[in-house]
Amino acid sequence: MSRLKKVPKFKSEKEEFEFWSAHDSTEYVDYSRAKSVLFPNLKPSTRTISLRLPESLIEHLKVLANKRDIPYQSLLKTFLVERVEEEVKR
Repeated sequence: MSRLKKVPKFKSEKEEFEFWSAHDSTEYVDYSRAKSVLFPNLKPSTRTISLRLPESLIEHLKVLANKRDIPYQSLLKTFLVERVEEEVKR
């Protein structure tokens, strides 16, 4: 394998992002020496949104969530994930 290039020092994440978007990492990293790792506590990035729902729907969600002993927002996210996955499979 040819000699690897030195990874530059970056002043910001934006600068690093722009660099890696324009360069091939195989010229800088020897992937044959890479080790497999797990990040068990890594949580996906989330973003807050505003969503208007009918009050009756929220009440139904709260009842269902109460039966499962979880917050209704968590139940709503679970329902959304399940439905989106179902739609993607089609």
